[in-house]
Amino acid sequence: MSRFFFLAFALVLLAGCTYTAKVTDGATAVDRKQYDVAVPMLQREFKRAKSRAQKGEVAMNLAISLRETGQDTDAVEWFQVAYDNGVGPDALRERAAALKRLERYEEAIQVYTDLGFEIGSRYEFRRDIAGAELAMRLKAQQEAATVKEYEVTPAPFNSAAADYAAVSYGDELVFTSDRGAAAGEDSYKWTGRKFSDLFRVDPQAAVVQGFSTGLNTGDNEGTPAFSPDGNTMYFTRCSPPQKRSDAYCGIYRSDRVGEGWGPAEKLPFVTATANYMHPAVSADGDKLIFSANLPDGWGGYDLYTVTLGPDGNWSEPDLMNRAINTEGNEQFPTLDGDTLYFSSDGLEGLGGLDIFRTWPLEDGRYNAPKNLRMPINSGADDFAYTILRRNGEGVGSTTTGYFSSARPGGAGSDDIYAYTKTVLPPPPPDTTPIAYRNVLDVTVVEKILEDPANPASRTLGVRPVPNATVVAKVGDQSRTVTTDEEGQLSLVLVDDQRYEFRAERPDYLAAEGRFSSRNLPRDPDAPEQRYELELEIEKIFRNQEIVLENIYYDLDESFIREDAQPTLNELSDLLTRNPDIRIELGSHTDCRATDAYNDRLSQARAAAAVDYLVAQGISPDRLTARGYGESQPVAECVCQRCTEEEHQRNRRTTFRILN
Repeated sequence: MSRFFFLAFALVLLAGCTYTAKVTDGATAVDRKQYDVAVPMLQREFKRAKSRAQKGEVAMNLAISLRETGQDTDAVEWFQVAYDNGVGPDALRERAAALKRLERYEEAIQVYTDLGFEIGSRYEFRRDIAGAELAMRLKAQQEAATVKEYEVTPAPFNSAAADYAAVSYGDELVFTSDRGAAAGEDSYKWTGRKFSDLFRVDPQAAVVQGFSTGLNTGDNEGTPAFSPDGNTMYFTRCSPPQKRSDAYCGIYRSDRVGEGWGPAEKLPFVTATANYMHPAVSADGDKLIFSANLPDGWGGYDLYTVTLGPDGNWSEPDLMNRAINTEGNEQFPTLDGDTLYFSSDGLEGLGGLDIFRTWPLEDGRYNAPKNLRMPINSGADDFAYTILRRNGEGVGSTTTGYFSSARPGGAGSDDIYAYTKTVLPPPPPDTTPIAYRNVLDVTVVEKILEDPANPASRTLGVRPVPNATVVAKVGDQSRTVTTDEEGQLSLVLVDDQRYEFRAERPDYLAAEGRFSSRNLPRDPDAPEQRYELELEIEKIFRNQEIVLENIYYDLDESFIREDAQPTLNELSDLLTRNPDIRIELGSHTDCRATDAYNDRLSQARAAAAVDYLVAQGISPDRLTARGYGESQPVAECVCQRCTEEEHQRNRRTTFRILN
């Protein structure tokens, strides 16, 4: 679980990690993603904790740190300790996920079931339970099988560190590892090990060497892919643009120069504030498939393609279709001819990332992704499936290759596994006529708040909203329907259409969503494909303050900084979707400086936020600016004794719905 820049759920917002921050307590270490540093600190802090609340907070941070350093067996127990000490449903949710990764499926199902009752929503955990039940069925089938399709063995060159993403290069394998031989003197405080590098190995001799001293640096390098002629390599590098800033991942290219490799250059389509990783090269060398968390994606990390033009320039990234990409994470693509292998935690699987296979059909669509199932997939993360060679044709022929997994029982946190796949006799043909159908299940949901009367309270999950109105629009046509008691409506999709949805209910803010049926698959083995879309409506809390996150101002300034614009753009979208509401934008300062100064500054900042929304097309009649200065602190403290964190909580931009 230490793939620093590859682990999807650890990179929801940024691949950020500050390299040089010094910490003195476990909570700060966790906040700065220094999980290996945090573990011993938190173990000591738990022994000293006096109150139940303190024990719960420390136990939760310790469990998270154990999870992030690949110690799920211990994490399971500490998540339970956190729950027993009042942390709430989040601890149980994490415990269930860890049990699933450990393939303790029956226990995981029970915890998910208990969670559904506790928060009042069976809907929230339906997919988690379904995945665990599928895993139990597949495990039973595998154990009962008399002829095995796959034989899987750990690679002999695995270490106690993380080893993964092996690809063939000549007679050797090139793979990623953060073992002690990696370049650089510093350790990565997330894992306590080195920053990752590229290594090469003769799989027969199992002697591991650094791949290239010119390409391996003190930053993180990994996931190589080679052009068909072997003279160009694409790989991932994660490095901060400057000291003490967040590290973003980009895709780099290096060309063969004699017996070595030339300087690495970042590909031109890579932007500065998103993560690009895991390149895969097509058989003709003119196409890359990679994973990125770009704004136009479906959620998490998605797969994109770029094409190398005759002029030597790369096209702009093109998002792959909805049959492949989900609201979860799609990563680690590899290509075998035109067959695409990739990992996803958004498609139905056994837990964590599962490996899937798909390929283009005659009409250009991709087939519905096929889960490779056990023993390739497990309850943990499974990824980076590559094919080394084929032996023979037809029934009895074999294919050999490698994949990576964080499954229990390995030598390190991630390990490389060799597999041999044997072609088995096909099942009898099914003569039933095929009727293809793609169905979209749209569910209107609302947040479950810990305090139902407080919009700022913790979100426990979501639940379906019955009898909500949904306006479905396709082209110039629209239809209005009402959701059933499960908050759902289902519709059969027409090919190559863009669907737009709007969900409404009295006393709720409307929500909108979209779905594209472009190039959805037609799979004769599964002619009906089902897709899901959630529309989350929010209850209107009138005259209650809601904090707008990530809005910061320069010292003594009121202008809207670029990093504040995304939050204000989201607020603009909300106002556009709900044209009948009026809001007050408020600005608050901390207690430093004089009352008069803080009043003037906060009023100027609130007015700047209003001006920004007006520039986005929102009528000024719907907006009120109010500066509160230091008059309404949320962190009560004596000014001279306030911590910087308390000052930061008091410096905030808010909005409240007036009508």
